[in-house]
This record gives sequence, C-alpha cells and structure tokens, in this order.
Amino acid sequence: MVYNPTGKETKKNRGLFFLRLRQSARIFSLLFLLCGTLHGYENNQSSMLLLGQSCALSGPAKNLGIEMRAGLQAAFTKINNEGGVNGRTIHLRSRDDGYEPDRAIKNTLQLIRDDQVFLLIGEVGTPTSKAVLPLIEQFKIPFFAPFTGAELLRTPFRHYVINVRASYYQEMEKLASYLTDKLHLQRIACFYQNDSYGFAGLKGIELALQRRGMQLIS
Repeated sequence: MVYNPTGKETKKNRGLFFLRLRQSARIFSLLFLLCGTLHGYENNQSSMLLLGQSCALSGPAKNLGIEMRAGLQAAFTKINNEGGVNGRTIHLRSRDDGYEPDRAIKNTLQLIRDDQVFLLIGEVGTPTSKAVLPLIEQFKIPFFAPFTGAELLRTPFRHYVINVRASYYQEMEKLASYLTDKLHLQRIACFYQNDSYGFAGLKGIELALQRRGMQLIS
C-alpha cells in the first residue's frame, strides 16, 4: 500500500466521501432535535445555525480542505433553499489550520468558546482530528464527518464523534482481500506516511494480513 506523502486521499475516495456527505446532509435535522440543548441552542432565538470547521486551507493539503468546505457549502445552500433546519439557516465558519495539529487546537477552541458553534464538521486529517479529540470530549460538542478513517475516532466508542467515511482498518481489509484473494500475492510491502495518518494505515494492513497468516516483508 502506498501512502501519498502529502496525506491526500485519491480523487475517487474523495468523490465517494463527498457523495456520502451529501446523502447524509439531512442528519443535521436529527442532530438539532437530539442535541438542541447544547451551548444554549434550545433558548437561542437566532435564525442562524452556526457550524464550525477547522481544516487545511493552506499548505500541502489545502486542496482537501478547500474541496471539503466547498462541498459543505453546497450542501448547506441546498438545505437553506429548502427552508433550513426547523426554519433556521445553516452557516459555516471555517478556520485554516494548514493541516497542523497545534493550529487545529487553537481553531477549535475559538470555534467553541468565541464563535459558540452548534457543532464541528469536516475536520481534515488524522493528526488534526487526534489533536482536537480531547476538546471534543471536554466540551461535549458533536464532531461530525471528520475526513479521516483513524481508528482512534471509533475505538473506544466516542459519544460525540459521528463518522461518515469507512475506517482505515476497513479499507485495509478490503485491500488485503484484493491483493491476496484476487491477485494471489504472497509478498506485500507497505510505504506509509510518517505520522498518525500513515501509522493508522500501516496498523490496518498489518492486522488484515495477520488474519491471513501473513506479514509485511517491509
């Protein structure tokens, strides 16, 4: 398995993810009904529902963040044109973290404390999502559709994390199945990115091969 050194997903995977994101747009209505007590929204008479996003809008992974923001804005425009959520229009406030964990933490605190967003959405990347996870649990704020398949957002169960995409472990299982069952390969090596994103994929392929009595040769 080859991991792109910029941390970018393939165009095909991005397309599938954004398709699922559009298909799940109506989940916001349910989230609002179930979580309306968060941050005083049950008594907030504003006609606006403010969502927050920290993502890479600059740096080597900026295309991911720019596309994620554009996809969210397109989905929200559609929802708003159809009457919004319980009569409230959705607005997105995005802050640039450059795919850097420290900046993601700063952005997340600003979005929660200063902007008082209803939920966080569209975080791009494993390192940044990992960095802000303690804040998600501390402030008990929904963390919707992070663009990462990291297992740390799935195990143990995270009450405030709502995943849309498959996990890296699930993807690596499918990849291992293809390499061994379809291509009948016996010698498999892995190139991975030297951060939590790459380590998650590496662990996933190692586990998938172990279930088949195999291991990476490198």
